[in-house]
Amino acid sequence: MKTAVVLFNLGGPDSPEAVRPFLNNLFNDPAILRVPCLVRRFLAWLIAKRRAGEAAEIYAQLGGASPILSETTAQAEVLEGVLRERGDYRVFIAMRYWHPMSEATARKVAAYAPDKVCLVPLYPQYSTTTTGSSLTAWNAAAAEAGISADTTAVCCYPTNRGFVAAQADIVADAVDRCRSASGGQEPRILFSAHGLPQKIVDSGDPYQWQVETTTRAVAAEAGLAEGSWIVCYQSRVGPLQWIGPETKAEIERAGSEGLSLVIVPIAFVSEHSETLVELDIEYRHVAKEAGVPVYERAATVRTHPAFINGLAELVVASRKAGTGLRSSQGQRQCLDSMICCALIE
Repeated sequence: MKTAVVLFNLGGPDSPEAVRPFLNNLFNDPAILRVPCLVRRFLAWLIAKRRAGEAAEIYAQLGGASPILSETTAQAEVLEGVLRERGDYRVFIAMRYWHPMSEATARKVAAYAPDKVCLVPLYPQYSTTTTGSSLTAWNAAAAEAGISADTTAVCCYPTNRGFVAAQADIVADAVDRCRSASGGQEPRILFSAHGLPQKIVDSGDPYQWQVETTTRAVAAEAGLAEGSWIVCYQSRVGPLQWIGPETKAEIERAGSEGLSLVIVPIAFVSEHSETLVELDIEYRHVAKEAGVPVYERAATVRTHPAFINGLAELVVASRKAGTGLRSSQGQRQCLDSMICCALIE
């Protein structure tokens, strides 16, 4: 069976000139700004204009562009290599807010003429703002491109055994490095994820619950002691109340207690501005100012063999399944009050 695998990711500007249109695309997404269309377009233009300079400075620290496309391309190439040992697969990339976006990728998939399409988000934990938004964009693009092949989408994989094993392996290495650098002191481990406004979670978005489910699984796999780790959230912007605790506040608290830190990006599977700038530069400075003895940042899973094999297992299972949405377990795994898995049934 000829199968197209489409990896979803956020995307990022590929040049300084792309920063403002990237931001405009981001804030013009109805899953991000939940206001009427005309209001959203104006606000997106305004926010992009006001934030472009600050964002350009962030990307300047990365050479003027986001590395997320190159990171995702590497994952796609390794995944395709693993899948080709199991059948006729080709892996494509669809970014949400910068190129290659769903419209262009859908045309490539249509030209490939697959018998089956498998959609796999590079967001392990489902949110309406990430996976949900990407699926909406893809469905519109696929219809426009005339893709008629049976399509199955993985909605989430917060406890996928490959993802958990890869993350636990990386965490254990980071903890060992921190212990060595601090003379044997046991560090506090902060599992940091991108935050969301509280009102989105209150509306039934399962993201926070899934992030915490992932963290418990990784902590158990890595053999972390109870009480040695905390889930926290970064990247807060704007005046709204966001989910917490905030990563910056937890770094400052560790400093006040004289504890070394291991920071684990638990919801990111590749390196980009939130890891390379926010965690590696900005929060490292916060840690130094707060008196944290040792600040160690764990890498993302990237092309870790266990993670790639875990994705391959998801794809193979999806190819055998019918059409529609499915979780990594093939069935509902969120709480009844949450909205994502209602789409599966």
